[in-house]
Amino acid sequence: MHKWIALVVGLQVLFWVGGGLVMVAIPIETVRSEHRVAEAQPQPLALDGLPGLAEIAGRAGVVPVQVDLHGTPRGPAWTLKPASGEPVIVSAITGRPFAPMSADEVSAFAKRAYRGEAEVTGVAYLASAPEETGKTGPLWRVDFADGEKTAFYVSPSTGEVVSRRSGIWRLFDFFWRLHVMDWDDGEDFNHPLIIITTALTLSIVISGFILLWIRIARDIKSWRAVKRRARPD
Repeated sequence: MHKWIALVVGLQVLFWVGGGLVMVAIPIETVRSEHRVAEAQPQPLALDGLPGLAEIAGRAGVVPVQVDLHGTPRGPAWTLKPASGEPVIVSAITGRPFAPMSADEVSAFAKRAYRGEAEVTGVAYLASAPEETGKTGPLWRVDFADGEKTAFYVSPSTGEVVSRRSGIWRLFDFFWRLHVMDWDDGEDFNHPLIIITTALTLSIVISGFILLWIRIARDIKSWRAVKRRARPD
């Protein structure tokens, strides 16, 4: 049973160890492309003359339960979160949604946020956010010609970089999915398959210790028998 169970789960154990090695060998800052983020000094918000929150919410037609005012590349913005549905982002100056951006504007915002000398190789508007971004709604994708194949995902409203992905991130994500045995989206690491496989792996370890103890006890017994026979009368 020890051998057969080991044969069944051995490949997954290899994935666990190999994937674990990859995940600890690559710094998480590199996976997140933090070294590709240009340093930017936060600028104080000019609050003078801005409409009040009640006026902003009225213009946007939103009854928010949570709000956030912050600076963006396109000026100050309110994020208004209603009780249900997606948050609404509006200009803190006008109270209206930001005007659409051109590809050139998106490219300029992304290059300003990028650290490095690589040029932009492509700008694309995506009607729905790719799964790898962990976001919803439309996004702009800006690709850079660096060795890591870095991609910045930019908000079509504010021009902010809301997600960063690269070939290193995708390699890490591949091994993470193997590691947690969730090949769909890598989000569920409490599903029955990994629990069963882990329990079987534990049984291999325990049975291996038991078999080792039996083998050692048998060898000791044989050694003692040989020693007694070799003892002179």
